[in-house]
Amino acid sequence: MDYFHLVGIVVDFGKMTKWIPTFIDGTIVTIVLSLMTVFFGSIIGLLATLLQQSPNRFFKGIAAVYTQVIRGTPILIQLYIWLYGLPLIGVTLPALTFLGDTYGSREFLTAVVALSINSGAYICELLRGGLDAIDKGQMEAGRSLGLSRRQTMRSVIIPQAIRVILPGLGNEFIAMIKESSIVSVVGIFDVMYTTNIVKASTYSIFEPLIIVAIIYFFLTFTLTALMKQLEKRLSIYD
Repeated sequence: MDYFHLVGIVVDFGKMTKWIPTFIDGTIVTIVLSLMTVFFGSIIGLLATLLQQSPNRFFKGIAAVYTQVIRGTPILIQLYIWLYGLPLIGVTLPALTFLGDTYGSREFLTAVVALSINSGAYICELLRGGLDAIDKGQMEAGRSLGLSRRQTMRSVIIPQAIRVILPGLGNEFIAMIKESSIVSVVGIFDVMYTTNIVKASTYSIFEPLIIVAIIYFFLTFTLTALMKQLEKRLSIYD
């Protein structure tokens, strides 16, 4: 039998079989969304870090406000502001139809922007910690070789800092896979949203939630194992 009783409720995973392609499609969307978020978030975080390291107080102030505001407000509110608040004042992202109905939709692209900006604030703090871990003499050594402060940061300091924070970036990717489930509340077809589709079609609540939970666990468990291997490899060169 493909079902069993759980506290008086009949749980039947057999009828979930035909929905496997739907779960797979949603999982792919979640992975793509998380990858794009961490990629663009890393760029934003790097820019914010450079502003933090600037001797200009105005630029440092911008970076400080950015990180404090983003880290101090819920990601769901930020997503709502981007999707529903900013369009009221004429700020909206256009759909890119050539990317398809899912990846090119205004909602998906807006989610990428909102999540990337959110991720960037945390990556900025990771980079700041990485920069603090670099010996201060590295900057002096670069300047003594005739490099400007900017050249030293770009060619000497930042590459070392990135190596230091690679495990942290991996953890941010893992966290983003779980946090990206928030986009399902605005109708974006990720793996979490598939539960709504399956529930509406099969009137089953427990089964799709368990399947999605297993998918999330598999993704995070696999990535955590990969990050541990990366940390071991990096520790060899320390």
